[in-house]
Amino acid sequence: MDIKSLTSEQRNSASANLDQLSTLELVKLFNSEDEKVSQAIKLELPLIAAAIDVIAHAFQQNGRLIYIGAGTSGRLGVLDASECPPTFGVGNQQVQGIIAGGEAAMFTAQEGAEDDLNAAQIDLEQIQLTPQDVVVGIAASGRTPYVIGGLSFANKLGCDTISISCNNDAPISSIAKIAITPVVGAEVLTGSSRMKAGTAQKLVLNMLSTGAMVRTGKVYQNLMVDVKTSNEKLITRSENIIMDVTGVERERAKTLLIAANQHVKSAILMELNGVDYATASQQLADNQGFLRQALNQ
Repeated sequence: MDIKSLTSEQRNSASANLDQLSTLELVKLFNSEDEKVSQAIKLELPLIAAAIDVIAHAFQQNGRLIYIGAGTSGRLGVLDASECPPTFGVGNQQVQGIIAGGEAAMFTAQEGAEDDLNAAQIDLEQIQLTPQDVVVGIAASGRTPYVIGGLSFANKLGCDTISISCNNDAPISSIAKIAITPVVGAEVLTGSSRMKAGTAQKLVLNMLSTGAMVRTGKVYQNLMVDVKTSNEKLITRSENIIMDVTGVERERAKTLLIAANQHVKSAILMELNGVDYATASQQLADNQGFLRQALNQ
């Protein structure tokens, strides 16, 4: 396929004189083009919702969410994956980002790595991919060989597969079981898919991971009640969550958090259900980690 035929490679008539604009005109154009991203995603919401349900089901069966991509797309997958453990208290293996070219590609472009059709299979075998896992292939163009190979291997293994691309009729869309395709149009800088396409991909990834975490009990109301207390900011946030939910003062929240072994959900249950840490832990286990259900016991 000649990439010139792709929507993401077309020239944007609105930016034909990009190099002649004032700086203010430049950023106004960026902003007006970025407004198209949310509208493109809006059209894909039913598919995004279906993908969230698939991922949540996988989590409930001890499956993992695996992102694969190259270049900007791969980096966005790694970014979303790396933020899940501190935000939702999950293990480092539950959501993983794999980028063509390996860790070095996060910091230095490894442009040739995306052209290897078999490399993703090797990478997925190294993490011992299982049929219980969900693989999300990310490629703005929708034609990246690395992603095509990875999705094809995942399908053969029996995994649920999802694609995220920004071009209609993308090859990865025909491979994945769920194809999410926010077509954001030609970039302000021709072919620079780190711009609108990259923004669209990040928004979709945020929805997938956050939505699946909500569906599996990692959120109460709109609070990250499984947050890890891994630094001072997150300790303070944990105390604030306990205070918001229970109505106690900060000193009581601190005491509860310590007594609950730094586990926010347990601390809340200890206060509102009037139980000790062991009982709170058991109540959560009995309710598959859903705080709302445990509070209604």
